[in-house]
Formats: sequence, structure tokens, C-alpha cells
Amino acid sequence: MSGPNVATLAWRNLWRNRRRTLLTLGSIVFGVFLAVVFTAMQDKNWKDMIDLAARLGGGHVSLQHPEYLDKPTLTRTVVRGEALEAALESEARRIQHAVDRVIGPTMLATAGETFSAAFIAFDPEAEDETTLSILEAIDEGSALEPGDRNGVILGHRLASNLGMELGDKVVYTLTDKHGEIVSGLARLRGTLRTNAPTVDGGFCLLPIDTVRDLLGYGEDEATLVAVFVEDQRRSAGVAGRLGRELGGTAAAVPWNTSQPQLAAFIALKVGGAVIMEILIAILVAAGIFNTMFVSVMERLREFGIMLAIGWSPGRLFRMIMMESAWLAVLGLAGAFLITLGPYLYLSSTGLDMTAIYGGTVEVAGVGLDPVLKVGIFPRNAVLIALFAVLATIASGIYPAWRAGRVQPVETIKVV
Repeated sequence: MSGPNVATLAWRNLWRNRRRTLLTLGSIVFGVFLAVVFTAMQDKNWKDMIDLAARLGGGHVSLQHPEYLDKPTLTRTVVRGEALEAALESEARRIQHAVDRVIGPTMLATAGETFSAAFIAFDPEAEDETTLSILEAIDEGSALEPGDRNGVILGHRLASNLGMELGDKVVYTLTDKHGEIVSGLARLRGTLRTNAPTVDGGFCLLPIDTVRDLLGYGEDEATLVAVFVEDQRRSAGVAGRLGRELGGTAAAVPWNTSQPQLAAFIALKVGGAVIMEILIAILVAAGIFNTMFVSVMERLREFGIMLAIGWSPGRLFRMIMMESAWLAVLGLAGAFLITLGPYLYLSSTGLDMTAIYGGTVEVAGVGLDPVLKVGIFPRNAVLIALFAVLATIASGIYPAWRAGRVQPVETIKVV
């Protein structure tokens, strides 16, 4: 039988009822738009939050004493020896940085005040804002310079509580690796302002070489080695391979294990977003199915005539499925055009939620950025597009099957 091919007929059929087709395309575009925006917000915000948490403390993966996670004391240490270096070298393609840190509690005292705080001792020569994000928050004074063995940086509220100004001295007290009380003297080089209460009111930075000498550590000894990977989603895989390489001499702990509260918070939020996206997908798919089914039922007489003049049920089925495919292609193209502008704006400028948050929101010691931006992982964008196409095509399966089952003799009589 000659005439237009199935794809051409399907295209023409879509525009026989222009309003219904446009409404169906609108539902596809709206559904894809919501899915992309929600997913992009999740991908960007949680990635940034995980990276920030890693840069605040133990990295995406922490190499530490096997018992340190259960009992994080300054007596449980790791040595960056040949075995550990070999393990790091085995994952060199995925690791961006690996830095030594000493982390623990301390007591700070001036002539008039005493306060407890958490400290991170780091190497100013080996680290900057890319590995220790807290350095970005220095608002007065300066960061510790390489070779500065007597400097300290305090949260601005902690410095105020101690009654300190730049250049003032403070005594910090620690418990060394043998359980003895030791003290050091430092001068205030700078203050931090993050608007996160736990940081501004109870946190300090110290030079690692000075702290090592004070605690009786060796030259390559630390409480942990903070490992930073290029993609935080690979943290667990990198940790697993490093753990096998180390063979029990040290533990390789991914960020979600070392910071379970943060991991639980993110999992809860991601789970809620997935449920919402599934509900949106179901509603959109139901709308498409309804449109296709009504379209088929309205054309039963037409299908009967087509079967009577030589069309096969299979060809009729393919035509209806092609209509679904056209809807999927047009819907995806429309979604791309509608989503592109808002996505580019949100990815570059974002939405400032400071007025709603009332300042920095802190989760498990990590501050949420009040400026909401988006940035979707390419894999998730492909999955959304693929799901939209498959859902649209799947919505046409039953109507297409129903069209192929019509009885020409009965349906031709329908007026």
C-alpha cells in the first residue's frame, strides 16, 4: 500500500487536535523542568556541602588509626610511611591531595579567661583554601605563614571571649600521646568569621610542626591523613581500595562514615526529593496516557476503515507508538528550551535565601550556603531525559494495542 509513511502520519495525527497536543507537551515540559531543577539543586548543594565538610576536617577519605573512629584521641596516630605512600600512589589518578593533620580538643587560656576549643593543626606550606576551606573565612589579620611556629588563628567570638586582639598571647593545653598534660604558647595572627556558632565560638588553627613537637609525635606522624578525591561520589570506592592496600595497618574511612549525621541528613533530603520526583513522573505519565487513550477512542471508526483497506494491526500499533515518540521528542526539546534560561541563571547567580534562613544554617558542624545554586551531574541529566522519553513512549503502549484490536465490521458502523 502506497502513501505517507507511519512517521509522517503520526506527525499529522498529533496536530489534528492542536490544543490537546500542546497541553500534553506542556505537562512533559513542566515535569522535566521540575525534575531537572530539583535534581540540580540536590546535586549542587549536597556536593558543595560534602566538599566543604571534607575541607573542614578529615577530607573525603581519612587514613587513620584503626581505633581512632571509635575513640578519637591524640594517642591514636598514623605514620605516613612507605606503606601509606604506596597506597596513596595506587590511587593517584583519583586523588587530588593528601595532607597530614592533627585534630583534637584543647584548652585556651589568657590572663583573665579560659575556654575549651577544637583545633586543627596543619602545614601552612602544604595547604591553602583548596584543602582547608576555613582559611577563606579569615576576616582580620592573616593566615599562618610557612615557617610560623608560634601563630594561632581563632574564631572571632572565641577571641572576643578570651579578650584577645591581634598579636596577643594565648596558652593552649593538650594531652600528648603518652597521656601527659603539655602546653604551648602562641600569638594571635588572625580571626575567623563564618557565622557558624561552633566555628566562630570554639575553633582554632595551629601549625602542625609545633604541635607535633609538643605532643611527642614523629616527623611524619599525625592523627589522620586527609585525602581529597576529584569526585566525592567515588569516596567509598577509593576508601575501599586504600583499605585493602593498607591491610589493616591503618583504616581508610569515607566521609559518610566519619560524619554520619551529615550523611543521614543528606540521605533524608535526597530520599524526599526522589519521592517527589516519582510522584511528578506518575502524574505526568497519567496525563499522557489519558491523552493517548482518548485520542485512540475518538478514532476507532478511522482505525476500522484503515484495517479494512489493508493496514495490519502491527502497522497501526507502530503508528500510535510513533505518535508517543513524537510527543517524547518534542517534549524533551521544549523542556530543554524552557529549562535552559532558568538553569543558567540559577547556576551562576542563584537565589539568595539569607532573609529566610536568618543567617548561616549549620548541619553537623557544616554551614549551608544561603545562596541557592544549581549544578546537575551529567549522568543525572541523561537519566532524566531517558526516563522522560521512556515514560512518554510507555504511556502509548496500551492505547496502541487497543487500536490494533479494533474490529473493522463493528467500528465502521460507529458514527
